[in-house]
Amino acid sequence: MALDQVDVDKLDEKGVEKEMTFFEHLEELRWHILRSMSAILLFGIAAFVGKDFIFNTIIFGPKNKDFITYEILCNISESMGLGQSLCIGPPDFDFVTPNFGELFLTHIKVSFIAGIICSIPYLFWEIWRFVKPGLYEHEKNMARYSVGVCSALFLFGVAFGYFIISPFAITFLAGYELPGVVAQPSLGSYINYMVMLTLPVGLVFEMPVAVYVLTRLGLLTSDFMKTYRRHAYLIILVMASIITPPDVFSQILICVPLILLYEVSISISKKVEKKERALMKRP
Repeated sequence: MALDQVDVDKLDEKGVEKEMTFFEHLEELRWHILRSMSAILLFGIAAFVGKDFIFNTIIFGPKNKDFITYEILCNISESMGLGQSLCIGPPDFDFVTPNFGELFLTHIKVSFIAGIICSIPYLFWEIWRFVKPGLYEHEKNMARYSVGVCSALFLFGVAFGYFIISPFAITFLAGYELPGVVAQPSLGSYINYMVMLTLPVGLVFEMPVAVYVLTRLGLLTSDFMKTYRRHAYLIILVMASIITPPDVFSQILICVPLILLYEVSISISKKVEKKERALMKRP
């Protein structure tokens, strides 16, 4: 990677690209941040206005027995001749809002988070636009599809957490009982769990991209990842226990894809090392 970024839009009299100064870097970064915040704000306003769809269809979806995941599991169970053994779903429950103004503040919080998720492809694109001028031509070619890959991995991770992890977690937590205790979950606690079961999973699914960057920087190797594979699996188990509720099935649901991502990341690291060695051999 080049040490100094170059503004491709600014050329001197000879048509040669001029290097950007430190303050020009700051100015460029400021505009990238402003555009990114504007995108989040626009999507957040759209989510705020469409609160009926955001809450009734998306946020409260996994608490309804007709949620698509429950229906698919039940159909699979019946098609396999297992009867109703895989038919799951949370019990009916309502929320309480003990704090004054909690409904409005929760509405703003959910709208802001929805704005971030929806604007993720644009945010990655802004990051790419800021980093791109500082890359060599072969580095630009290697990172050509980085925006699409990063966006797809994040959104796939969020979808995995929403459609796979959250239904099992909510079913377990809502159905858990203690003698003499009537559960009345607050709206805030439910929203916090939904966020915890989706956003962190989306970030963790960026593992292959992080491995690619660290390998390119020479801070990580495939041999290192192989040597400490067992340690990595232990860390994944710990992360799964933190992200998911304390039921074994939910932890397995998050562990399996993370382990697969780790193995894929090893292959990515190998390919990057192979390309780096090929480039070093060139005259």
